[in-house]
Amino acid sequence: MRDKRMTMFNMLRGAAAIALALGVGAIFIFLSSDEPLTALRYLLIGPIVSFRDSGVSFNAQYLFQIFAGMIPITFTGLAVCVMFSANQFNLAAEGCVLAGGFVGGILGVYLNINSGWHAVVCVLVATVVGGLIMLIPALLKVKLGSSEMVTSLMLNFIILYIAMHYLNFHFADRSKGSTMTYPFKPTAIIPSLVPGNSKMTVGIIVALLATVLIAFFMYRTRWGYSIRMIGINESFSLYSGMKVGSTIVLAQVIGGMLAGMGGSLEVLGRYQTYLWRDLPGYGWVGITIAILAKNNPAFVPLAAFFIAYLNKGCLLMSTYCDVPVEMIDIIQAAIFLFFAAEQFMSGFRQKLVVKTTREDLMKLETQRRLEGGSNNA
Repeated sequence: MRDKRMTMFNMLRGAAAIALALGVGAIFIFLSSDEPLTALRYLLIGPIVSFRDSGVSFNAQYLFQIFAGMIPITFTGLAVCVMFSANQFNLAAEGCVLAGGFVGGILGVYLNINSGWHAVVCVLVATVVGGLIMLIPALLKVKLGSSEMVTSLMLNFIILYIAMHYLNFHFADRSKGSTMTYPFKPTAIIPSLVPGNSKMTVGIIVALLATVLIAFFMYRTRWGYSIRMIGINESFSLYSGMKVGSTIVLAQVIGGMLAGMGGSLEVLGRYQTYLWRDLPGYGWVGITIAILAKNNPAFVPLAAFFIAYLNKGCLLMSTYCDVPVEMIDIIQAAIFLFFAAEQFMSGFRQKLVVKTTREDLMKLETQRRLEGGSNNA
């Protein structure tokens, strides 16, 4: 009963945080827009319907675009979930997404494999590269006691400038008007799932499979148990004999591998050439998704769908109304604020705990009396 009520409380708290965040966004829309009701209509229902003179109709293409937008942020959400579960505030998922996309894109241009394994090899190599990059802040944390937040944050920009150096001076196609690589080979491009919508690729299936595997790993294996226990109490885990250092490294390397995989799937599935010249932002969104999912990998796809839905709604608002697309940043910041606030709805939680404890005590007292009466008989 206690666990069920706390689960219901967490769901209610999450819904309230999202509702308040949307309310904050609505306030800014009313303050900044000359047509706020139209803007809200595009934000809330625009991502799945089309508005025509004849009425409102379901738009499947918009829905496919939302699923396509879920692909990279599902991977970064999973990556952050694993690292946060070990109480490692690692921010290098952003850089690993960029590195994974860059390595996958370069292999997509220059690797010669005339079969369906070309894309698989590109993604796997990018996955390994993401894990190797994440070894840097992990080892600095374990061996030198460095703050993983600081080292990982700085690492993002190191990765960016290394990738830009090689893109500008070694791999750029000089015949193009902007800095990008030569086109990917057809065998390296991630195939589309929906005809006419090249952005919704097999990557969405890989993302869902990764969710299942990470959820199983975190809740059904001893390594996942160790990661979660270290996140709850690192000192107790060390005292009980767990290999804390190696487990912290493991959690961060897994996060890097997931982020690298997501970056390669995004680049090879959405684009024809590699053209990222800045950090794509998927790693930062992954933090919001992990917070929405309460570090539970099973809820990451739902959180990713919600964020992708909001992204599409904000894009439609900026296209058809006078509200800037940066409104999504305000809404995400508000979600982060309410979810991260420990005292948000703390009074209701305290009342719920007191009520549950009182009921449990009454049940124990009733059971004791019944057992006493049966003994006397």
